[in-house]
Amino acid sequence: MSRSIVRQSKFRHVFGQTVKAEQGYDDIRVSKVTWDSSFCAVNPKFLAVIVESSGGGAFLVLPLSKTGRVDKNYPLVIGHSGPVLDIDWCPHDDNILASCSEDCTAMVWQIPDHTLTRPLSDPVVVLEGHSKRVGIVSWHPTARNILLTAGSDNLIIIWNVGTGEPLISMDDHPDLIYSVSWNRNGSLFCTTCKDRRLRVCDPRKREVVAERLAPHEGIRPMRAIFTRDGNIFTTGFTRMSQRELGLWDPTNFEEPIALLELDTSNGVLLPYYDPDANMVYLCGKGDSSVRYFEITEEPPYVHYLNTFSSKEPQRGMGFMPKRGVDVSKCEIARLYKLLDKKCEPITMTVPRKSDLFQDDLYPDTAGPEPAMEPEEWLDGRDEDPILVSMRQGYVPPKSRELKVVKKNVLDSRPTTRRSMSTLDTNSLPLSPVFIDFL
Repeated sequence: MSRSIVRQSKFRHVFGQTVKAEQGYDDIRVSKVTWDSSFCAVNPKFLAVIVESSGGGAFLVLPLSKTGRVDKNYPLVIGHSGPVLDIDWCPHDDNILASCSEDCTAMVWQIPDHTLTRPLSDPVVVLEGHSKRVGIVSWHPTARNILLTAGSDNLIIIWNVGTGEPLISMDDHPDLIYSVSWNRNGSLFCTTCKDRRLRVCDPRKREVVAERLAPHEGIRPMRAIFTRDGNIFTTGFTRMSQRELGLWDPTNFEEPIALLELDTSNGVLLPYYDPDANMVYLCGKGDSSVRYFEITEEPPYVHYLNTFSSKEPQRGMGFMPKRGVDVSKCEIARLYKLLDKKCEPITMTVPRKSDLFQDDLYPDTAGPEPAMEPEEWLDGRDEDPILVSMRQGYVPPKSRELKVVKKNVLDSRPTTRRSMSTLDTNSLPLSPVFIDFL
């Protein structure tokens, strides 16, 4: 008599659950712009959602505790003259948010802890260097104040937001850039592009160190993210327009570690990665389900775990950093699903009977302190994230004010500093400007 062997994994029984209706966020006019970004960003303090706005671009920022119906006159963050395309919270300060827009700029905002009483229209810094719309913003995972932007001019610019100046510019992409993802220590990033190539770039050398033509044979958009082991997880389409996921070793792009066909839906799969559990959550725009997988070192390397399904299709999704989950309920992830008029949190939980802290579910996770300064990173230093324990439940630090300061100038604290990129980054001097957190 043969017995089937069930793979042992502590995440095999993870289940998703929508919170109660009163714990969601209602009456949010989610943006209808045709752009494949998540439209939502979340951290342990705030929820930010790109919304419909007349006369420019705007997004809504709510304290996580402000659940229920959102007043139609609730103040927005307004400053862009065109629709906002992407937003990203700074991993080192929960009050700092970056946004980018069709108006060819990116902006960095200081969000106050108190509830907004009037629209916020003054960014801390405006980053001007792209000649076409800016579709991607992504903070460096370990260095303070390093921000990457990618635009429809096929240009990637890396900024020091403390000075408002471009540090690095890369023009290696001949077509539209679909996605950008930093690796764990921020020494490399990977990109997917409309020319169907997956690239691994070293920004400080200003070169592409590895590339693969057509990791997925279809012509529809791809997405790629770095895993904690340095491999690359991709989503895309087959030649027959079936959705597909893959796992690749960037040191050997010839053959995939794993390649798995999913279904024939036409929405782009957005991957959200949990490096502590080594799990990936796949959310397709227009889908009403979230699939989740575990990445392991033994075949088949990418293990399907389960699917969370609901009735309504999602317009976008936000993913909470691990330090914002509820450890007392064995919650290992929380997603914020955008619908047409509301946002509903989805909790991912490992069923456990014990009320004690579960060490195996919560290894030390990336904390809010940067591991190095921007000048150190630019000089070639690499550092892994500074880890914090989850044992006592994460307590957010007090808000730190972001200042843009310039030496030897009477006006030492401008509210907004505009900067123009010359894009001649090889000749850029180190700036005398620095950032100071109080």
